Amino acid sequence: MPTQNPPLWTYSLPVALMLLAPFNILASLGMDIYLPVVPAMPEVLGTTPAVVQLTLTLYMIMLGLGQIVFGPLSDRIGRRPVLIGGALLFALASFALAATSSAYPFLMLRLLQAVGASATLVALFATIRDVYAERPESTVVYSLMNAMLAFVPALGPIAGALIAGSLGWRAIFAALGLPALMMLVWALPAWHETRPVRDMPRKAPFGPVLKSPAFWTYTLAFGAAMGTFFVFFSTAPRVLMEGAGFSELSFSMAFATVACVMIATTRFAKLAVERWGIVGSAARGMALLILGACALLSGEVLLAPSFWSFVLPMWLMAVGIVVTVSVTANGALQEFGDIAGSAVALHFCIQSLIVGVVGTGCVLTLNGDTAWPLIAYSAGMAAITLAALLRLRLRGRQAS
Repeated sequence: MPTQNPPLWTYSLPVALMLLAPFNILASLGMDIYLPVVPAMPEVLGTTPAVVQLTLTLYMIMLGLGQIVFGPLSDRIGRRPVLIGGALLFALASFALAATSSAYPFLMLRLLQAVGASATLVALFATIRDVYAERPESTVVYSLMNAMLAFVPALGPIAGALIAGSLGWRAIFAALGLPALMMLVWALPAWHETRPVRDMPRKAPFGPVLKSPAFWTYTLAFGAAMGTFFVFFSTAPRVLMEGAGFSELSFSMAFATVACVMIATTRFAKLAVERWGIVGSAARGMALLILGACALLSGEVLLAPSFWSFVLPMWLMAVGIVVTVSVTANGALQEFGDIAGSAVALHFCIQSLIVGVVGTGCVLTLNGDTAWPLIAYSAGMAAITLAALLRLRLRGRQAS
């Protein structure tokens, strides 16, 4: 049977966004809304901070690994069943999380919640690609989806702090499960299948991607940038709430300032790329991570934990993160236009493994209630990436 065009949704753009946006927000919110209660969870669950750290790490890793699993699965069985199944699993895991007080069941449920979130996100963006790839609304849809993801780290912890402060930590997970069920009720009759029909699903051609020096260099840069935010994400609650005495709400407000810096920087990232190019932008992003790490080092050695010693240097690093991630996808994938889907899946999967393994290793082996994990990760990974960028540039000159 020849390839068929996917059915076009007849929804107006506002109605389509009302259908798409909640799934986009909720899957990402599962990571951020939980952050203000992280310092209290070792006592609640009767476990160690290292185990609680895994509840963050596994969620983040699974969002990346799911690209490899659920992308091909949605190509085989369709977007709709993957989305519905993922949202249902996310909702059930969220309610179960609200009902448990044991460490290892909690950890396993967080993993299942992340599996549901990953399936939902993959099916969501596959559907957007199916429906809007050849339509003029595509730019608007992708811009709005990315803007929503940018605002979640700013608003999610604040929402979590307000919910936990008034209703307790269990209400955070109930607040994730209830909207997921409501979205399922809305999506079941409205979310039509959009998968193109092909003779036979093609095997993902990962080999050429894995042999590319450019792919590895820019994926490493992506991991350095996003891992810096992840290690900040993992250590900030303990540094600011336990070390500096911030309340859940004041911590969330301080954390939100970093997300706001990242949002503001995106307005100027295009100009930076036009001026410096892909290699130059990635190199400057890494330099900003190293400068931020140096500022953190000074604060850690000379000052007590505070907004000024811990959060302010992160503003500098936040600019470096945005400048870097604005070019890493193009740098990593520019050789693979014909197999872009497989390359994208590997790009995000490998990045998540770098962040999860190296970032969590820094948090667990160094003192997680200080700035040392963030200093070590950002400076170390940025230095390695700069060396890889230099090697890639030299290879380009030799080839030319």
